[in-house]
Amino acid sequence: INDLLQHLISLWGTKLKTFLEDLGLDQFYREKLSLNKILEINEKTINDEPPKCKSDLSWHFLKKLMMVNVTARKIKSVSMSNQDDELEPDELNLDDLLACTNEGDSVNPLDLITALFLCSDGFVHQELALKMSMCQFSVPLLLPNCGTQQCTLMLWAMKDIVKKYRPSNLSESKGFIEERIVLSELPMISFVRLGECSLSKSEILNKLLNNPDDTFVHRDMECGDIQRRISNGLTEMTWFLPCGNKNMDIFSEPVAIANLRGDIASFETQFSFLCQTSAAVFVFFDQLDSECELLMNKNHKAQIFLVGNQQSKSLTPDVLKKITTNLGLTRNNIIIKSKQTNNADFVKQLRKRVSDVINNPQRKMSVKKMADVAAELGIIVDEDSPECQDGKMKADEITAEIEDILKYKKDQLPLQDKIWKELTCLEKEEFRLRKVGSENIENYKSKLQSERKELRKKQNVSALSKAMTCFITAISSPHRERYYFLKWMRMNLDNLSQTKLSGLRELYKEKCKDSENKQEIKEIDQQLSSSSLGVEHFFREMGQIYEASLYLPETDPSRQQLQHLPKLCAQLLLDGFPLELVDGDASNIPLRWVSDVLSQLNDLVSPKNKILVITVLGVQSTGKSTLLNTMFGVQFAVSSGRCTRGAFMLLIKVNEDFKKVLNCDFMMIIDTEGLKSPELAQLDNSHEHDNELATLVVGLSDITIINIAMENSIEMKDILQIVVHAFLRMKEVGKKHQCQFVHQNVSDVSAHEKNLRDRKLLLDQLNEMTQAAAKMEKREENKSFTDVMEYNPDTGNCYIPGLWNGNPPMAPVNAGYSETVYELKKNIIQQLRKCGSTSNNILEFREWITSLWNAVKHENFIFSFRNSLVADAYMRLCTEYNKWEWEFKKEMYTWVTNAEIRISNFGSFAAKSKISDMKEFIIVLKSEATTELTKLETKILENLKKYFEQPEGHVYLVEGYREEFSNSAKSLRQETERSVFNQITVAADIKEGMNEVDKIKQNQTKEIEKAVCALIEKCRKNKVKMTDRELDESFNKMWTETLKTLSFSKQQTSNIFTSVSHQLRTNLKRKGSHACELLSEKSLKDCGLEPFKYKPQELKDKAKEFLAWLIRSKTRQEIADSIISACNDYVSDKINRKTNYHDTYIQEILHIIDEKLNKADVDIDIEFEVPLKQHICGFAARKFQKIHSDFIQENDPYECLQKNKEKFCTDFKDVFHKRDQCQKKAQEFTNQCLKPAVEIEVYRSLGPDIINELKIRKEFSTRMFFQCSILLDLISKDEFETFNRYICSYEEYVKLWISRRIKEIFSSQSAVCEFEEKHLNSCIDHINAAIKKAKAEKTDSLKTFVENICRNLGNKLVISKDALNAFMVLNNADQEQFGHWLDGCVEEMTEALTVKFKNTKFETKLSRLHIKPENELFIKMIGCGKQCPFCKIPCEAGAETHTHFASVHRSQGLGWYRWNDSKKLVTDVCTSLVISDKRFRCSDTKNKYHPYKQYSEIYPDWNIAPDGSLEASDYWKYVMAKYNNKFAKEYNAEPADIPDAWKKITKEQAVESLKKSFNFK
Repeated sequence: INDLLQHLISLWGTKLKTFLEDLGLDQFYREKLSLNKILEINEKTINDEPPKCKSDLSWHFLKKLMMVNVTARKIKSVSMSNQDDELEPDELNLDDLLACTNEGDSVNPLDLITALFLCSDGFVHQELALKMSMCQFSVPLLLPNCGTQQCTLMLWAMKDIVKKYRPSNLSESKGFIEERIVLSELPMISFVRLGECSLSKSEILNKLLNNPDDTFVHRDMECGDIQRRISNGLTEMTWFLPCGNKNMDIFSEPVAIANLRGDIASFETQFSFLCQTSAAVFVFFDQLDSECELLMNKNHKAQIFLVGNQQSKSLTPDVLKKITTNLGLTRNNIIIKSKQTNNADFVKQLRKRVSDVINNPQRKMSVKKMADVAAELGIIVDEDSPECQDGKMKADEITAEIEDILKYKKDQLPLQDKIWKELTCLEKEEFRLRKVGSENIENYKSKLQSERKELRKKQNVSALSKAMTCFITAISSPHRERYYFLKWMRMNLDNLSQTKLSGLRELYKEKCKDSENKQEIKEIDQQLSSSSLGVEHFFREMGQIYEASLYLPETDPSRQQLQHLPKLCAQLLLDGFPLELVDGDASNIPLRWVSDVLSQLNDLVSPKNKILVITVLGVQSTGKSTLLNTMFGVQFAVSSGRCTRGAFMLLIKVNEDFKKVLNCDFMMIIDTEGLKSPELAQLDNSHEHDNELATLVVGLSDITIINIAMENSIEMKDILQIVVHAFLRMKEVGKKHQCQFVHQNVSDVSAHEKNLRDRKLLLDQLNEMTQAAAKMEKREENKSFTDVMEYNPDTGNCYIPGLWNGNPPMAPVNAGYSETVYELKKNIIQQLRKCGSTSNNILEFREWITSLWNAVKHENFIFSFRNSLVADAYMRLCTEYNKWEWEFKKEMYTWVTNAEIRISNFGSFAAKSKISDMKEFIIVLKSEATTELTKLETKILENLKKYFEQPEGHVYLVEGYREEFSNSAKSLRQETERSVFNQITVAADIKEGMNEVDKIKQNQTKEIEKAVCALIEKCRKNKVKMTDRELDESFNKMWTETLKTLSFSKQQTSNIFTSVSHQLRTNLKRKGSHACELLSEKSLKDCGLEPFKYKPQELKDKAKEFLAWLIRSKTRQEIADSIISACNDYVSDKINRKTNYHDTYIQEILHIIDEKLNKADVDIDIEFEVPLKQHICGFAARKFQKIHSDFIQENDPYECLQKNKEKFCTDFKDVFHKRDQCQKKAQEFTNQCLKPAVEIEVYRSLGPDIINELKIRKEFSTRMFFQCSILLDLISKDEFETFNRYICSYEEYVKLWISRRIKEIFSSQSAVCEFEEKHLNSCIDHINAAIKKAKAEKTDSLKTFVENICRNLGNKLVISKDALNAFMVLNNADQEQFGHWLDGCVEEMTEALTVKFKNTKFETKLSRLHIKPENELFIKMIGCGKQCPFCKIPCEAGAETHTHFASVHRSQGLGWYRWNDSKKLVTDVCTSLVISDKRFRCSDTKNKYHPYKQYSEIYPDWNIAPDGSLEASDYWKYVMAKYNNKFAKEYNAEPADIPDAWKKITKEQAVESLKKSFNFK
């Protein structure tokens, strides 16, 4: 027998294995299917294709069931559905028709359900049972395993099913019972079959329960007639639960219904179990043995009812009588369906018998107690697994202690109560400073920080409670035990809360009857809110324990023991457990805890760490959590009395294949507490709390679902107002958003059309609220909702019918609800596909949480928002724009250089141009310049456009700056165009001025050449051998005589002062007559001799306005010094170029002055402007006069001839002696003509290369990094004098710092040598090519040969005309020999120049560069030069036209501010002042007090964001605290009262805060 049994088990095992293989589930039989795998987002999630084969069926069923779709059991595959289509329409094959069976690819739904339960883990069992129960499907009670011939009691699987119902005794009071169904003591009525049965037991049960959607699968259902392969022996269970309405309730009391599949003769164990646990067992039969031993077991405690069908021939009165006697039954225990009885009457009869049993049950038993019976019968209980029991034991150890929830929370979870709420208030006060009063802000903030530390100390003093010790130990246990523990905890705590809450509700109802008990009602209401105790409270406590531990020393064992907690939580989050993001009770986020958990999560999943976020917002109890649960199959808490408080986040994995489509690895779902919640409505700050929560979650999400219950229009308006505020705030901080409005409880099929008017009304309301919100947020340019975000009223609204199809508790979930939610889910995933480029990684998401929450803590969110991701995106944009801008400048510099060369060579033999008139040539050049400028401007704008189209780099965050940078490009083009045109004009005018002089010099050189030739002729005729001395004497005599015959008209030197005076007068003409009067008071020649000192007007009321007067005077002097320095640089550059003076020089200087005065932070009056311009123009005119005089002297024809006298004499002697001049002339041409030109060209080209090299360094990439680099350098030196120079002479310090850094960077010379070599080689290549080309061209003279060489170099080198003319004199060298020697000379020149460049000091090279790196960097890095109106910190904005901002502000005392009375330096920092109620006054406010909060009314161009981290200004706090006395002495003030917190800031903390503020990694 044993062998036979083993053989049968083996056969059944094979049968099970084959079936699971057919379904594609065989891999999960041993390694069970997990919830994570089922909930994974993949292609099938949004794919509507029906299952194509058996292996698709299980996933199709799971997908539908997880969305609680009552059609889930309709599981036909496409091949099954298409079987009928395969027949030809005219084919009549009746044999096939009669033989047709519904087999093949078909699967019985019960087999599929059994297979899924066999192949999944305990947590999936619970989820499947819960969803099946919600659909009013029966759930497995006893699960058979045909492979082992054992069955399992599914106690654990049903543990999550919580039911609410109203029995008859509560119908009057309208009370209800809510409990976990496995704990409910209910009578169970079981239905079984003995032998074959013509009646469909399951169908009759469905009619008995009056469920049109079929609780039990039966033979007339789709695929219900397919032969069962593995589900025989399955015992299913369902419940009938009354709603308290006699007309609707089939039974007035709750009852459990069990249904055994298969013949009880084959499943005696299951039958025995039912007979011992049921109040009654109804046995369906067709044929009955009168002995029927199976029904006569004495251990059976249930009443037996026999249900037969009269149609059976074997069923005779005699047989019935015999059975009745044998079983001791009465007539009532036998129900026979006669031929005359229809189904309705039969069901009525059956229902009557069931009612009788329910009303007088002999036995009530909970499923939990059935476990004992199961154990006796050898039935496995799923809950008895070691992991489950271990989790239960650990959970019971904690929850067994709970008697009074309120007291328990106070004793065992103390950190999240009073102290945490106090900490929350303190944190918000640190950001809002509402109670600062007249106290010094920084002292007040210091005091708040001390209080915060004290509270954390208090938290650390209390030892870890017993409950938390047990909890932390339990969640530190291995994987599965941990999850069982948490599930047990959740269930135990829910059970406790339900018990507590039901009692409180009764009391509340009682007290409400008497309106006098208002205070008591309020207290009970508060108790109802406080009596909630869930797993989240333990995690919340854990978060507080962890955060408090961070205030302990790093080496403290207590701290070290808790360092693993974030990783534990991260693992839980990864495994699908929700984590509390916002503590709804304290209305706060434990930022450090959440941040560290997310960091650990990032470590666990990196590099697959991209997430997209979906959030739901809505009024309380509008089904938000249910919506998310249905949409994603997750389990946010939805049971009564467990309304979500705060916000929870949950992670869903995206399948590998689908990651590329969504561009993310995980989907983060955030569920929030209801807005306008009654629990919070009594609190004064409930609206504030709602706004904070909405702003946070909207800011974090990629798509926000706005959940609206249509029946509540007033609350709808309130929530829309909150949401619009949140969306407006996000638009302003640069976050792209999409939203979906979900209208619940709209069931009509024509809802979408009918609600067209409603949608229009909704849009009107949204527009109205946008305008109101924009006004409140001071962003009134937003006029309509579509200004704030992309929203289409037709596609942005979803109408969802009610959740239940009928009247709960017996109503299944509405199929329309599930289907519509599925459509919404598809739509959302499609939208997420589009916004994949905005997906953040986990660390970026963490940064958003921090920055959004810190900004939310301020009163003015938009004004307060700071975020390192935005800063990083802005920095990247600045870096890219700086590259494009430099590329533009470099291209234009190269173009201008080439234009200047062409102008210099114009009209000479080296020029290539066909145009002979200079004016015409300049018009052509300006046209070329315009084309080039347009091309380069378009390139920048195109780059900008492409930059904002790229998917990476969070470019959408800086969309608001696009216009600024676009305007900067246009401004750059305009400024460059003006500069280029000026340079072309100057070059042309100087060239034109030189033409006459060049002609004179050329003619005079020819005369000298004639005279020399005549002398040679004369000397040769004498036929006397002359010595060199005699030749020298003859030459000198000839030279003197010839010069006497030449007329040397002295070149006129212009009076530059006259020209400059004229330009200055023209510039000031538009300033009015007073300016002209001031101008006439002093001669320009007397100006600029002494350093400029601003002389302010005398004060009328010295006592009142002295400080303002002093600061104004100091500021004006600083502005003057800055302008003078810039003009000095310009003049120096012109001196180094050694060209002639041009009027554009002074025009450019006046342009620099006007531009800087326009940008100045103080009012500029004419008494300041005129003396300043006179001073600058005076010293400039003096320098320009010298430039002009030197130029005239340098180009004087007489002087030029005298310079070449020695050369002419040597050539004369060579010609006389008929020496070979080829080598000598080649050397002369190389050294006098080519070498200087090459040197000039190398130095022309070297500047851009050095700048290029510097620009790729981080410190010079953006103004922000530049500022950070300087400040880091300052603190590394840590010297008062250096800090003081930086603060008091900012521009001068920056200039020197840049110069020093350039010299440090290029100290090795290797980089510069590389650049020099590159340009030298380029020049030599051009020269060699020109020589080669000239050799190829057959010429008749050396002069033509040399001219051809020069012409070929015309666009590369400027060869001195004087040197070339001198070279041509008395040149009788052989052309071919000259060419040969020239090649060698060029080689020698290359070597000589290489050595010369190598030996030249870098400082000398810098002075010879045409474009000065230090000036270019200074202009770029100094930016607009604006300083904060309060603390004088410089602006760091990247674009040319921008709103000014600075990453780090400093104490006003460092900007010379001191208190009027005490004369002490001020410690207040502007980032704190702008959120306080303090006021300021200055000349800009006309000395009237103005609130700091409204500083933008006075300084609209500045954005001074509050200190988001409360540590950003630590750098300057450290500096001021350390050098307080020295600053006071320097500023002629008393030392400041330094707050205690400042004195504790270390140098390392100062550096760290600086790097964090500048996002400097």
